[in-house]
Amino acid sequence: MSMTMPRSVEPEWLDTLDPEDPRASRSRRDLQRVNRVMGNVSIIARAWRTAQPDNHQPRPRLIVELGAGDGTFLLRLVRGMQQARQQEQGGTIVFVDQQSLVSENTRAAFNGLGWKVDCVEADVLAWLQQASAGAASLGAPSSSSIDLMLANLFLHHFHPPQLTQVLASVATQANLFVACEPRRSHTALAGSFLLGALGCNDVSRHDAVISVRAGFADQELSALWPASPQYRLKEYAAGLFSHCFVAQRIPL
Repeated sequence: MSMTMPRSVEPEWLDTLDPEDPRASRSRRDLQRVNRVMGNVSIIARAWRTAQPDNHQPRPRLIVELGAGDGTFLLRLVRGMQQARQQEQGGTIVFVDQQSLVSENTRAAFNGLGWKVDCVEADVLAWLQQASAGAASLGAPSSSSIDLMLANLFLHHFHPPQLTQVLASVATQANLFVACEPRRSHTALAGSFLLGALGCNDVSRHDAVISVRAGFADQELSALWPASPQYRLKEYAAGLFSHCFVAQRIPL
């Protein structure tokens, strides 16, 4: 990507609206459609499979999603992975978000797949830092016990100093971390101006442009990850609009 497009982080409208605001509800539904267009479920699923290619390896028993929203993205991911492997799977899923948006229907769907769901309503950075320090008051798992931690269209909300803190805390806890973010490119920016054609509302159309300008390119996330021989890093453009970052703990 040309470096003529500097990264710019600005507030997104959805983050400022009341969760019960009809425009916010509509925008969350729009996000589900945008995720499908971007192919983010497939991108994260492929990164997950690549990290554990051997079907005999232990499956994740504890999954944490940062900035989880309504939980439907992870539901599609887990359902697809279990169907692909044609076997039962279960464990605990922890959703961390400033707003509690996971519906009873979504919880029930996870339960039907064998997963227990815990929702933590907290600032993600504060939760990560306290979890990293072993604070049990937020329901945080113990250090290095999280099999899979993921973030979908979430890391781009942070300025570099905060993002560095987020990644440092993740590195103390997750055996595998996968993030799928907006690709900061002219192609993705052009696509963000076309969301009206998908029927997206004004909130979604505004936030899409802001998201691309705050997105990532090249090895920007790898550069912010704490220097450590314990992790194997991959960072790459995924599809036309997405940017994927994978950090995998190397077994001792």
